[in-house]
Amino acid sequence: MAKKPTKKPGRARPTSTAKKKAAAKKSAAKKAPPKKARKRRSLLGRVLRGFLVVGIWGGIALCLLLGWYALDLPNPSTLATDRRPGVTVVAMDGTVLANYGELHGNALHYEDLPQHLIDAVIATEDRRFFDHVGIDPIGIARAMVANIRAGAIVQGGSTISQQVAKNLFLTPERSFKRKVQEAMLAIWLERQFTKEQILAIYLNRVYLGAGAFGVDAAAQRYFDKPAVELDLAEAAMIAGLLKAPSRLAPINDLEAAQARAAIVLSRMVATGHLNEESAAIAVAEPAEPAALVSHGDDVRYATDWVMARAADYVGPAREDLIIVTTLEPMAQSAAEATIVEALAASGDERGVSQAALVAMAPDGAVRAMVGGLDYGTSQFNRTTQALRQPGSAFKLFVYLAALEAGRQPNDQVFDGPVEIEGWSPGNFGGEYAGPMTLREAIAQSVNTVAAQTAWSTGMTNVVAMAHRLGIKADLQPLPSLALGTAEVTALELTAAYATLANQGREVWPYAILEIRTRSGQVLYSRYALSGKQVLEPQTVAAMTDMLTAVVQSGTGRAAQLDRPVAGKTGTSSDFRDAWFIGLTRDMVAGVWVGNDDGTPTNDVTGGGLPAQIWAGFMNRSLTGMPSRPLVDASTSDAASDGFEIFEIGDETGEGSGFNDVMQNLFDELAGGGAANPDREGGRDR
Repeated sequence: MAKKPTKKPGRARPTSTAKKKAAAKKSAAKKAPPKKARKRRSLLGRVLRGFLVVGIWGGIALCLLLGWYALDLPNPSTLATDRRPGVTVVAMDGTVLANYGELHGNALHYEDLPQHLIDAVIATEDRRFFDHVGIDPIGIARAMVANIRAGAIVQGGSTISQQVAKNLFLTPERSFKRKVQEAMLAIWLERQFTKEQILAIYLNRVYLGAGAFGVDAAAQRYFDKPAVELDLAEAAMIAGLLKAPSRLAPINDLEAAQARAAIVLSRMVATGHLNEESAAIAVAEPAEPAALVSHGDDVRYATDWVMARAADYVGPAREDLIIVTTLEPMAQSAAEATIVEALAASGDERGVSQAALVAMAPDGAVRAMVGGLDYGTSQFNRTTQALRQPGSAFKLFVYLAALEAGRQPNDQVFDGPVEIEGWSPGNFGGEYAGPMTLREAIAQSVNTVAAQTAWSTGMTNVVAMAHRLGIKADLQPLPSLALGTAEVTALELTAAYATLANQGREVWPYAILEIRTRSGQVLYSRYALSGKQVLEPQTVAAMTDMLTAVVQSGTGRAAQLDRPVAGKTGTSSDFRDAWFIGLTRDMVAGVWVGNDDGTPTNDVTGGGLPAQIWAGFMNRSLTGMPSRPLVDASTSDAASDGFEIFEIGDETGEGSGFNDVMQNLFDELAGGGAANPDREGGRDR
């Protein structure tokens, strides 16, 4: 059988299908880009895909972040109004003395605001306010450039909308989170309110120094007028406060406030809101506060006392209040200046670091109060809070009790060594003058006579007299009480002396005349109180006569004025406290000097520095007031029958039993040498 021939191995001939594929492949190869181009396209694709992924995840992260920040956002729809009510304390003539808490004026609509105030705020705070959507990238960029050029933060990029968000809803915290929340709230505000409404909200709520919130409150506080009445210069000054409200407040630094207002006016010109001529006039005639207080923070000794008492009349404040007081600006300034000058001149030399002064009308209306040398250093009120020994100033109660018991100013007494219940009071310098009248004894502040008079009158009667005239301390009827060993406040002691100027009617110190809301509702108004008669007219006349001698010829001669004056010096043991309490027909004032820790002074007595301060204060505060007698004519007439001159001897030459005994005692002791140095007390000088 024949074999079929075998085919030699070789390349297979392509089929038609294979030929087509090969041709297509060859064609595609001819059209394909170079290898480098393919790599570039591949890299670009990966980058784009990466950006897309990052963008998606970044967007998700941003949404999550915003959502997280939004979780603790306050509810902006409430526009919270919680705040502490503000209280303005004014003098009897309306002068603003102090402000407490927050002062909020009337809420004004955009249409109520003066156009020049709107223009000033826009030019100063947010030039593109009416164009942006709550945040202003252009403003942020401009601020960044300005800050880079200056090398410091000189501009901020926050819009008015952002400031509203921050002021109403956020804390002062500086953080990225706070800034994001601020921007979110600003955009929300722009969607909920018109531009005009946002600006009105801002100007009604922004802090403008001195406790004033809102332009109306600032206008009232600085210019004593509503915001709708502000002129151009005043509007520029208020707009200028937005930069640094506390530092630029005109009652703190008027020159700085006026300089800032000039910058505001120049920016108004630059933005086209004001022409150069009007700006020049406003710069040449800058605004000045209408109620600029001429004294410093020391008035807060008085206004703090007023604030503490106001709650007793109207309870806790629930809205802005105005308290009208009896304080008189000229008297208050005189008190502050006199104390500062006196202690600056001789405080160190005399070993005195503190002083206090309170002045009141005869009925107890407080005209001035200074509780220390510097309120900023110490807010402790030495007029109302400090308990100090009055020394011989307490003798007022001794002699009033004696006069009520029948003694008279010209009764003869005997100044000599005496012992009462084992206690031996001594006089200043250890000297004794022998026979004298009660009038002379109080004029020279003779301790032995005061001690004898108190003991013979009855110590319980002396205590009762002090309590009747307003001394609240728990006084013990001990013999030494006659020389002022108990502790009292300057306010109480001065009010007791005021009973004489009030012609024997009781005196309760007060300083509040009226309390009203800022809208005008009267919550409290003091009605006139004459006070009950606590001293008989003849007693008032006799005691006033005796205290006149203190100033005319006694230890208080440094307190003499160009009008009748009555008063009493006082010095406690070891010269720790020195007093002068004095009265004219129109004003009563008490002065204390010493040291808070009770350190003895350098021999300061009531007739020295305190009497000098008293006279200096009175000369300043009574300027222009007519001189008047200390005692009403009716009181003097009623008292004239009560004066009896009690001589040592009667017409037959026989002395009174009391004075004979005292004269014999003095004769026996006259040669007995110097006074016992261990004896307590001393005569005031």
